[in-house]
Formats: sequence, structure tokens, C-alpha cells
Amino acid sequence: MKKLKAYMELARIDKPIGIYLLLWPSLLGLFLAGLNSNLSLKNILIVILGSVLVRSCGCVINDISDFKIDRLVQRTAGRPLATGALNIFEAWIFFLILGLLSLYLLTFTNTLTIKISIFFATLIVLYPLSKRFIPAPQFILGVTFGSGSLIAYSLQSNDFTVSLMILYTGIVAWIISFDTYYALEDKQDDLKININSTAIMWGENAIKYARTLHLFFYASLILIAILNKFSYAFIVVIILLLLIFIYQNKLINKSQFLDAFKINNLVGVIAVLGFVLEIILLK
Repeated sequence: MKKLKAYMELARIDKPIGIYLLLWPSLLGLFLAGLNSNLSLKNILIVILGSVLVRSCGCVINDISDFKIDRLVQRTAGRPLATGALNIFEAWIFFLILGLLSLYLLTFTNTLTIKISIFFATLIVLYPLSKRFIPAPQFILGVTFGSGSLIAYSLQSNDFTVSLMILYTGIVAWIISFDTYYALEDKQDDLKININSTAIMWGENAIKYARTLHLFFYASLILIAILNKFSYAFIVVIILLLLIFIYQNKLINKSQFLDAFKINNLVGVIAVLGFVLEIILLK
């Protein structure tokens, strides 16, 4: 049971916030396609299961890359590889199993989805290294995990639209924003162990830039709503999102960066429900 618990912790199943923050962008892509086509239950299930598997793969390869560093950071010192609850060989085997399951899931999709998924899968593996060599690894994370919207959209449609590009750009900005807040929580530790982040690169402007990127995401949703002639009900969604933005800023002003990061789960829920509402109204 201890081993099973260690594997669950390695994949961060015990901390599902990361799964949600990958799932919501993916569902936004799927439901955007669903505005003009009948949604398939199979595709919804693929997106949900895929989000769990991909996020788990990302966590495992991240911990394999960082297990020596994790020992030096208070927040990560208790992770299975850092404590020795699992060894590197076991972690690699687990990663290969998760990777094979992800590939098997792709057999239920189409050729376009497979091509896009494999392309972005390489970035998932490279992301942990980017923290050492790229000043702003959050950009790599945004491009990589934001791709869930493109992959999910391709399950329903191969007609890539302006709306999809706007959504993807907005989601990338959103991910960079909330991961900057996450990085601000670890800024002092990252400086000690020489790990890069936008929190460090942007310095005193980090919060200002993160807020701007967050609002850019909201602007992308508004533009999508206009282009796709959403109902006036979507105004309520935007108002709710702005209220969350105001509350998030209060958390940031108190230096509660981890809570400011976690509140993005609610942002994703509301945005997704907004798209679902439009699908129902359009039908």
C-alpha cells in the first residue's frame, strides 16, 4: 500500500488541481468545436482521461528531472523520489506505462489528433529541462498544456478556425499567468537553486504582467463570443470571471500566491460552463 500511495503522489493524483487546470482548457477547445457539431460522449471521455494521463506523465517526468533539487526545497522535499519512497528506475517504468496508456488512448482518435498529440508530447518531456536553460519556462508550459484545446478541438473537427487560434492564444496567456503566481510562491527557493521562472525574470513587474495576461484570456473569450454570436447570457459569465479576478487580486496583495493560483480552477469551471450554456442555447 505504501508503494501504491507513493505512485499516486508521484503522479500527483492526490493533488488534482493540476488535472483540472489541464482539463478546462481542453474542454474549452472541445466545446468550441461543439458549437457547430454534435458532441460525442466518447470524445468527452477521451479528453477527461487524457487530461489525467498527460498531467500524470508531466508530473512524473518533472520529478525524475528534479529529484535532487526537490530535496532542497521545503515544499517539494516530501515527494516520493526526494524521500526515496520510490527510486528512479521505478519512476521511469511508471512513466513508460503512463506513456503507453496515453498512446493507447490515441488509437480511439483520428489521424489529425494523433499528429498534434505526438508533436506536443515531445514538449512535455522537454519542459522540466526548460527551467534550467530558458529564462521563462512558463511560456513552454503555456504552449504545451494549452495544446489540450487544439487536441480536443481536433477530435470533433478538422476545420481550424480563427476562433480556435484566439482561444489557444488566450489559454496560453492564462497558463503563463497562473503559473507565474505559482512560481512567486517558490521564488526564493528557485533563486537559491538557480531555477528560472517568469516570477524571477519579470522581477517587480511579475504581478503586473501576470494580471495583464489573465485579462488577455478574458478578452479572448469575449472576442470568441462576438465572433460566434453568443447569447447575452454569456455576459453573466464574463461578470463572474471579473469578480474572480478582483478576488484573486486581493489574494495577491496579501502575498497568498498559492491561493491565487488555485482560484484559477474556478475560472476554468465558469468558462467551460459558459461554453456549455451556449451549446445548449444554440441547439
